[in-house]
Amino acid sequence: MTNQHKRGVLLVNLGTPDAPETPAVKRYLKQFLSDPRVVDVSPLLWQCILRGIVLPFRSPRVAKLYQSVWMEEGSPLLVDSRRQQAALAAQMPGTPVELGMSYGSPSLESAVDALLAQGVTHLDVLPLYPQYSCSTTAAVFDGLADIFKRRRTFPSLHFIRSYATHPLYIEALAQSAEAAFAEHGVPDRLILSYHGIPVRYAKEGDVYPAECEATTTLLRERLNFPAEHIMHTYQSRFGREPWLTPYTDETMKLLPSKGVKSVQVMCPGFSADCLETLEEIKEQNKAFFLSSGGEEYHYIQSLNDADIHIKLLQELVG
Repeated sequence: MTNQHKRGVLLVNLGTPDAPETPAVKRYLKQFLSDPRVVDVSPLLWQCILRGIVLPFRSPRVAKLYQSVWMEEGSPLLVDSRRQQAALAAQMPGTPVELGMSYGSPSLESAVDALLAQGVTHLDVLPLYPQYSCSTTAAVFDGLADIFKRRRTFPSLHFIRSYATHPLYIEALAQSAEAAFAEHGVPDRLILSYHGIPVRYAKEGDVYPAECEATTTLLRERLNFPAEHIMHTYQSRFGREPWLTPYTDETMKLLPSKGVKSVQVMCPGFSADCLETLEEIKEQNKAFFLSSGGEEYHYIQSLNDADIHIKLLQELVG
């Protein structure tokens, strides 16, 4: 790139409340669940349900869950995302690297403004979702479009759509699993738990399930571990319509009855630990497994700011 151009990197993740308290969680959930990419039912009907039922009842409960994982520095997702930002910036001296969230703070627009204020004319946009989904990656694209359509000009864009099969991503996951095996022993089953989406989204064209399955296939091939002992499941369903199966929680309840006494669980779709990994997988599903007769359960943390993960991010933005 010539001297008249300046490159910048925008890392994007989902978002998090500003505090583990009901008002902050309510503000965050209102913004998150109002996005038609996330919930695509009739806005008029959904807003009545959201404001009258979901937010009043769900916000206090979710706030308590956040309190159980909140770190001294703040929300785990924000803390680890900031560490990723700092580590990537250290590997790319002279290139501004900013972090934006689709929902909550720091906002996507504040990150874009910070980059433009530094004279960026070429923007590499990296949504931190390895597998594409209309409910995550496409929401980032929508957010950027909303920002730039109000401006007379905008930088050239390089948008990384997904990296579900990138060799360094698969290697990073494999090394993470192997380190867990070395520390805790080889489990009866390795569970790969991905965030779910409604089955309807996939039927309407979302390629997310295929990208998750591609990641699982490559990881099975890479690991020196019996392929039939690696299971693929989906977590974090919301609402009443069918979501992708098998469900992680139901799997945990059934495995001990099939003679599975030890499991290790990793979440390949999460680039940084958050409520869904630290509370739902590390704690809640552990309780399901052990109370159903399981004997040993270990959660394998997300890639977070591991050196190999930062190297992957650097390769992705080129």
